[in-house]
Amino acid sequence: MDMLTTADGLSLQLHDFPPPVGPARGSVLIVHGLGEHGGRYAHVAALLAAKGWRAIGYDQRGHGRSGGPRGGLGASDSLLADLGRAVARARSAGPEPLVILGHSMGGLVVGRYVAEGLAAKPAPWWQAVDGLVMSSPALDPGMNPLQKLLLALAAPLAPNLALGNGLKPEWVCSDPLVVKAYVADPLNHDRITPRLARFIVDAGVQVRSLAPRWTTPTLLLYAGADRCVAPRGSAAFAAAAPAEVVQVHRYDGFAHEIFNEPDQGRVLADLAAWLRARWPAAA
Repeated sequence: MDMLTTADGLSLQLHDFPPPVGPARGSVLIVHGLGEHGGRYAHVAALLAAKGWRAIGYDQRGHGRSGGPRGGLGASDSLLADLGRAVARARSAGPEPLVILGHSMGGLVVGRYVAEGLAAKPAPWWQAVDGLVMSSPALDPGMNPLQKLLLALAAPLAPNLALGNGLKPEWVCSDPLVVKAYVADPLNHDRITPRLARFIVDAGVQVRSLAPRWTTPTLLLYAGADRCVAPRGSAAFAAAAPAEVVQVHRYDGFAHEIFNEPDQGRVLADLAAWLRARWPAAA
């Protein structure tokens, strides 16, 4: 597997999943969530390949086989700048449509990346993509008042102090075998720094506030029984975004990792249907 170098010199692990049979109809760049890694999305990549789409992924900084302190963040926009480099790499594969798909923290990162395009002068790391998929995005991390107070105190005093993220493994999925594999995976971790937590909180506010101006074709998929992030963040975005731009599926009773739930086939089918409807020749 190839590596991608960040602006500040870290090496990010790339995942080139098995390609579709025949010419690719487009590319889907997969961005994983907090504490996990891109290799956990091989089954999503397989579905995409079966529909004619090339799937690409990478381990975000501080995660998986990529460089950087576990759960750390260099600068407030480091994850966005890293995604910008991954987008450029994915674009180099061909002129076909490029969709970015992110789960949990990755869903927040891809949403915040797309939101940058609404700025009067977008950051240098931004470039347009053709579509966006957010899976159980961390648009609202669900922090209580005490957690918000502690973050306000810790962020300026110890921004790089890695702590436990407070998420229980059993919240990840309702399938105990998935939870068991998640715990046993040596590439997963439970670390987060105040700087990364600050980014998550601030980026969620920005994405939700810009929802009424959204222009990029978007598929929002989220779990109704999520305990890792607050479903109200996705609900607020969905309520404010233009219905002709953003398609929404809420899965009542589903736990956080909707692509790993026992009824994951519904989610994968909704993803495939959205791709087919947006790019009829490509799915």
